[in-house]
Amino acid sequence: MILEVDHGSPVPPFEQIRSQVAEAIATGALLDGSTLPSIRQLAADLDVAPGTVARAYRELDAAGLVTTEGRRGTVVRAPAAPIRPSSDEGLAAAARRFADEVRALGAQPSDALDAVRAALVPPRRPLGSDPRALARASDPTGRPHEG
Repeated sequence: MILEVDHGSPVPPFEQIRSQVAEAIATGALLDGSTLPSIRQLAADLDVAPGTVARAYRELDAAGLVTTEGRRGTVVRAPAAPIRPSSDEGLAAAARRFADEVRALGAQPSDALDAVRAALVPPRRPLGSDPRALARASDPTGRPHEG
């Protein structure tokens, strides 16, 4: 598991760490019993204050995803089988990552929303060269054309 903190992001570093670890647990990249890096080690690796990592770990603990086991450190306590985050949580995390990318690109929010809308629309299939295909086409409501 590789964690990254974008120091220029408006998302606080502790939240970036928390969401990345939670996602790794949810997708099965971190399994039950996996030991997370020590607070000091991860803070040094990510160039953040130890309190930042400690806060992320506390929030993960409060969510029931990890536990601190004395000298053993912080350990994942998720189910052995990968879990899917709730759709709301997953969408919110995806939206935060997308918003960070949009800001990094310097794009306008309206342009980003237009790009998302376009990406969510399924691609249209061409009717082809068969003239009878037009007769089988339907209007946007799904009703066949009459005539």
